[in-house]
Amino acid sequence: MTDSIHTLVIGGGQAGVATSAHLQKLGVPHLVLERDRIAERWRSWRWDSLVANGPAWHDRFPDAEFEGLDPDAFAGKEAVADYFARFASDRNLPIREGVEVTRLERQGDRFRATTSDGTIKAQSVVVATGPFQKPVIPTVITDPGITQIHSNGYRNPGALPQGAVLVVGAGSSGAQIAEELVRSGRRVYLSLGPHDRPPRRYRGKDFVWWLGKLGKWDMKAPTPGTEHVTIAVSGAYGGHTMDFRRLAGLGVTLLGRAGDYRDGVLQFADDLATNIANGDRNYLSVLDEADAYAAAQGLDLPEEPEARALLPLPDCVTSPTLALDLKAAGISTVIWATGFRLDFGWIDLDIFREDGRPRHQDGVTEVPGLYFVGLPWLSCRGSAFIWGAWKDAERLAGVIAARQGRTQAHS
Repeated sequence: MTDSIHTLVIGGGQAGVATSAHLQKLGVPHLVLERDRIAERWRSWRWDSLVANGPAWHDRFPDAEFEGLDPDAFAGKEAVADYFARFASDRNLPIREGVEVTRLERQGDRFRATTSDGTIKAQSVVVATGPFQKPVIPTVITDPGITQIHSNGYRNPGALPQGAVLVVGAGSSGAQIAEELVRSGRRVYLSLGPHDRPPRRYRGKDFVWWLGKLGKWDMKAPTPGTEHVTIAVSGAYGGHTMDFRRLAGLGVTLLGRAGDYRDGVLQFADDLATNIANGDRNYLSVLDEADAYAAAQGLDLPEEPEARALLPLPDCVTSPTLALDLKAAGISTVIWATGFRLDFGWIDLDIFREDGRPRHQDGVTEVPGLYFVGLPWLSCRGSAFIWGAWKDAERLAGVIAARQGRTQAHS
């Protein structure tokens, strides 16, 4: 069975829902295919207590607010998923759930999508499957007696085997999971590499507000050398600055970047103090830029000199552990908060770079009618965030509508 549609959108997460809403506004006939439920990754690929990293006034579409939630609160994962499902339902967006696209190819002047429910032909295709596709799990630890999971498989402390836990990764996921585990009474080790750690709030404003005012959301590309620097920020427990010194004070043992594993011993780089210092430098630089902006704009915001006070470095930083016998340390579980890689193996088109990323200009590929939305740095720093995907989707929907008009004019 073969269906035909003008525009096919693949993926029913935040990017796909946003694209559908804008195509609907412009009157472009389209269909969205989602292999699970709308925004399913928010439900099943997140731990139980996860909340959005931005406040509700920010982490949403401009066309709809969260229902029954304080704008300054941080929405839980189920509330976020419900938000997208309700948004789609309220607007009667043409989203078909439970249909997976297994192959996308070009046939003549159209695209042919092979799905779990037949074949679909389309003049335009928007790939909106997002950046969280294949969990990255290093294979260095070979001991079958140690449970190893990716952060997307973590649910709560009680679901893990008894014993200490090693969390690898200093981004938001790793830092938040480590904090939840140590608060639950677990012995926790946290391996961290280069990271940024912006203030949660400063001078009465959330850091996402400051990033907007300072023009950082609109940055077109990461600063050279920072492509692999993660960001540690948290909306958990009401939202607070992610300070690794504070985590150490709670009982977390900080470690440098994880390295080789042999005979039950995991090596760590001697870079912990450097990573902490660089994270502090990033934190203080945001305060400096915010102060300069407030002064230049004459903003009446309360000064906050106490925000510059840093806790003393803990012993685990000044006398770092460079080798750890996992069994001797009582570690029964390793959680790899090591990110994801893209997986577009189902797209049978020559549009990918060696690193697996599609070649495109702000989401527009060299193949006429093929677009991507929702990827990190698609057009700017904000592209992979909820409101950023909304802006990119609006622009790309305009491109598709214009192309539809040209196609109709020549038909």
